[in-house]
Amino acid sequence: MEKLARYQTIVQDLLHAYAKHKPAYGEIDVEVSFDTERHHYLIWHTGWLHKRWVHHSPIHCVIRDGKIWLLANSTEHDVAADMVENGISKEDIVLGFHPRYMREYTDYAVG
Repeated sequence: MEKLARYQTIVQDLLHAYAKHKPAYGEIDVEVSFDTERHHYLIWHTGWLHKRWVHHSPIHCVIRDGKIWLLANSTEHDVAADMVENGISKEDIVLGFHPRYMREYTDYAVG
């Protein structure tokens, strides 16, 4: 349980830090959303880009079976590397946006 709480804190702190950076384009709001019961952690972009509605989750993480699954990262941040810098081992990070056969060629967990 201690590991889960530590991972939750690290992920939440990282997402709060990333959320301080607003996109340079459009009238976009940046929000964070945490479901600590089901262990989902997201950043949301909502607003307008010219006449087009934007509703997008650039970062989505979930904690499953003691590992952090990075399900989406459409930012310029290396979220996995930042997690490692903050004390999460590579063996506990899964790049879930890659298919399983590709994950074995990364420095991170397969799943």
